[in-house]
This record gives sequence, C-alpha cells and structure tokens, in this order.
Amino acid sequence: MSQRYRNDLPHAAHILSFAQTLNGGGVERAMLRMAAGWAQAGRRVTLVVGDASGALAHELPPGVELRELHDARYRAFHRLPGIVRELAPDIVFCPGNHYTAAAVWLWWQLGKAGPPIVGKVSNTLVRPDLPRGLGLAYRIWLRLHPRFLDTVVAMTPAMAGEAMGAMGLPPGRVHVIPNPPALPIPGAPPPPMPEGRFVLGVGRLVPQKRWDRLIEAIPRLHDPDVKLLLLGEGEERPALERLIERSGLTGRVLLPGHAPDPLPAIARAAVVALTSEFEGVPGVLREAVELGTPAVATESSVAIHELLDSPTRGTIVPPGDRARLVGALNHWLAPGRKRPQPRVAAGLEPVAAYLDLFDRLAAQRIR
Repeated sequence: MSQRYRNDLPHAAHILSFAQTLNGGGVERAMLRMAAGWAQAGRRVTLVVGDASGALAHELPPGVELRELHDARYRAFHRLPGIVRELAPDIVFCPGNHYTAAAVWLWWQLGKAGPPIVGKVSNTLVRPDLPRGLGLAYRIWLRLHPRFLDTVVAMTPAMAGEAMGAMGLPPGRVHVIPNPPALPIPGAPPPPMPEGRFVLGVGRLVPQKRWDRLIEAIPRLHDPDVKLLLLGEGEERPALERLIERSGLTGRVLLPGHAPDPLPAIARAAVVALTSEFEGVPGVLREAVELGTPAVATESSVAIHELLDSPTRGTIVPPGDRARLVGALNHWLAPGRKRPQPRVAAGLEPVAAYLDLFDRLAAQRIR
C-alpha cells in the first residue's frame, strides 16, 4: 500500500480538476471556490487550466497547484491523460457538463488504471432548444456517461432526478451537493451601479443567456427611468451593443464588463433578471434569494422552481414569452412593492460533503 493511503491520511489526498479558461463562467467560479475549500482542509489540489489569464485569475486560491496548458482551445485537453499519469491524483473532478468530453477521453486512455472520475451537472440535461437530430445525438451521449463517470453530483434534488432519468443512473450513483455560497471578496471594487432603480443581470454575454430578451423588455417598462445593468463579458458584446443602439437605449442599458464581486449590485438592485434559454442552478438567483432581492427568471431548468419556491420571492416565466417577462418586471418594479425576506442558506456543507464522497470513492478503488 502506498504511503498516501496510510491510515492517518485521507484516501482522496490529492484532487485534480480542470477548466478550459478562467474567463468568468459560473462553473469555473464554483470550481475555484471548492478548490479553495479542499486546499484549506489539507488536501493537495491541482487545477489543469488551458488559459489561466482570464477575469477569474485573481480568484485562484492560495495553496492550489496550477498546471497551465497555455492553450485555450478545448482540444488542449488531449494532454490530460498524460498529466494524470504523471501526478497520480486520487480523484478527478469534472466541474460541469461542458467538460465531460475531456472526462471520457481521460477514461478511454486510462480505464481502470486511472482514478475515479466525479462529474458535476452544471446545466440542464433536457434541451428542447436543440434541433431534432442534434437533440437525439445529445440524448444518446448522455446515456454513455455512466460508463466513464464513477458518480455524478447534482446541485439540487430536482437536478438529481433529471440526471438519473437522462443518464440512466441508479440513485446510488447520484449525489446532491450544492455549490459553496458566494462570499464578499475582500478588497474587490464594487461594481459600477447607476443612480436610482435598476434591473440587474449577471452572467456571461453568450447566446445561452439570451440577454437580448431582457434588453428588448426595457423600453416596455412602465417606469422610463429604470435602467438595466448587465455584469459580465463574452462573445455577444458586439451584438448586444448594436441592439442597445438600435433600440435607442444608450445610457439606459449599461454593460461595464465582468464584476469580481457582484453581491453589492445584487443587494441594491430593484430586481434581478435571468432570461436564459437553459441553465443549471444559477448562482445569481441563489444569491438574490439569500439577499432578499426579488428575481424574474425564465423556466430554464428544473432548479428554477427550487430557488424561486414562492411567488413572494420572484416570478418564473416561459423562455419565449416577452409579454409575461415585461409583466413580471413591471410587477416587481411597482411603487411600494414589498421585497422578499432574505433566506439564510441551510443544508449540507459543500466542501465537507465533496471530500466525504471523494474519500469513499478512492477507498473503493484501492480495495
């Protein structure tokens, strides 16, 4: 038995995870928070990152080993099996749906000689937005996941049920563990916020988020003085800027870029809005609920109803219903509208729950 498996050491003494870039996505931000907690708990943590120079670079935790590939393309993960062979981690953590192709490549190359692979469900697995042929291929792809993932982590019970159905996994191979909560970042500059009331969107400027829906709703609000603040960065910026200009909303819709700590803006916003086509468990909604800010969200995942579990917390609308989106925003922007009571986070402690799961899987592998 190797030294790392002495009785006084945890079985999952070394955890390896990976990400394509650190450009500001929620999956990567959650991974960094978890890596920080695992390192603080005394585990060795290695992060393999294609390009570590993005907006989240300042959030790289101390005590975490960084292996940078200096290549932001997804195909750079062809080097992952060699890195795992070299470092011999006890667990590999796949932080989201986007990365499972890298996980299957790792399994294909190493098989049972490799460490257990834990995959987290970061986005909905039911995708009616996909064309028919692509949707069928995606459903077949999901059914292959039990071959290369030893276990799956979902962030809510409803997402766990969806994972069992879409992947064909038995309950014992799906675990519910939430993401670590967002905490204020000491020393981070507050996001630029407009004077007066504003609607807030937080997330990458990418097609999935459908920020065009929210921008197009702004001229239809009853209060012409309410502004829209979108915190995030991404490939859709030029298209969104053109839409803002065409709609005559310059100065009313603000795109200041990525915010290291959006919590002050979430707390001050009149309403938080999420207009995505599909989602996982959106951190911004969880943070709005915990801070007592009302939210309007599209029905973009099964977890939305778990977060906005009462009409006193927010409103859920169909993804393509512009009239109901405007109506919901106007409802929460009505003068004198009572804000929700903040909800204190409760339940499992995520870092400890993950480590317990990792230790059990690593112990099973070496028996």
